[in-house]
Amino acid sequence: MDFRLTDEQQLWKDTLHLFMEKEVGREYTRKHDESREFPEEAYRKIADRGWLGLLVPEELGGLDADPVMYAIFCEAIAKYSLDFAACVMTSMFTATNIAHHGTDEQKEKYLPGFLAGDIKFSVSISEPGAGSDAAAVSTKAELQDGHWVLNGNKTWCSGAHLPGTVITVLARTSPERHRGLSLILVPNTTEGVDIRKLNTIVRRSLGTTEIFLTDARVPEGNIIGGPGDGWTIIGNHLEWERLSLAASYVGNARTALDDTITYTKGRTQFGRPLSSFQVLKHRMAENECEVEAARLLVYNAATKMQRGERAIKEVSMAKVFAADVAFKTSFNGMQALGGYAQLPEYDMERYFREAKHAMVGGGASEIQRSIIAKEMGL
Repeated sequence: MDFRLTDEQQLWKDTLHLFMEKEVGREYTRKHDESREFPEEAYRKIADRGWLGLLVPEELGGLDADPVMYAIFCEAIAKYSLDFAACVMTSMFTATNIAHHGTDEQKEKYLPGFLAGDIKFSVSISEPGAGSDAAAVSTKAELQDGHWVLNGNKTWCSGAHLPGTVITVLARTSPERHRGLSLILVPNTTEGVDIRKLNTIVRRSLGTTEIFLTDARVPEGNIIGGPGDGWTIIGNHLEWERLSLAASYVGNARTALDDTITYTKGRTQFGRPLSSFQVLKHRMAENECEVEAARLLVYNAATKMQRGERAIKEVSMAKVFAADVAFKTSFNGMQALGGYAQLPEYDMERYFREAKHAMVGGGASEIQRSIIAKEMGL
């Protein structure tokens, strides 16, 4: 097998890394993490280059990139922060719900604004009583006089509070466990929508929220697909989401390891560089193996998706393994940097915080293992 990138893929990768280094950078990323502000300037730069449309078909104004090109994108934009990557990826993979399942009217209303950077998307699945058990959603949407009326409580909805955001709400439209779930587009300015940003240790730039829906009314045409199609659509959505997350974990783990290598080579103790101590260089060697193994899992999943094959097991394998690798790599970085790891300007504490969240966000590692086991016939 040939594991080399094609010339086109390599050029794409080089372009993205140059963009992250020259147009975004460490200081910009760190500043927005510390201030808990959305990186709007960088987001606009990405929109101006047309990259928000990577997953949008060409006939709708997008680039219609394949899963491998998308994985390369996600790996690169996570170079300095998983949160920064989420600021971009969340709208991108949520937009696929409209691009592939929406009506012509929905596509015309939302996609041009999204591609221009004026409209953002957020997906709202979890609730206080429905996290890993997503099908236990109890938020209700009832059809009344040509409108869906939503009542319920959603949580962990990242980016829902940002200006111009349309929330894709998974709500119950009938009692059936799976067939009773539907996806409904709810602009965050809708009356009866109360959004509260949560003070989490991660998702500082994107922000994650709790949402209270009280007789929130949206037009009947805001449903994606039809009543009862929500669970099926979300299944495809999660395949793209987990691919993007796994790729981003690899990208950030690579930076965490590179930073550790740089620090240990430059830091002298007992008369020699830290990198010469066996305990540290063996840890870094092990991390090198793991980062490369995680990358192979990511691109195996992406390649299978590119062929149009079902990749539920593969994206779950990539996500759970890459999350563990990101955490181990950043943990070892924290140990190697010692006291300096506690300082924001060394970035390692951010990698560490965000890697821990990777084990829960987008589907907990325990759930990923259950999905893999089910796909194995267990």
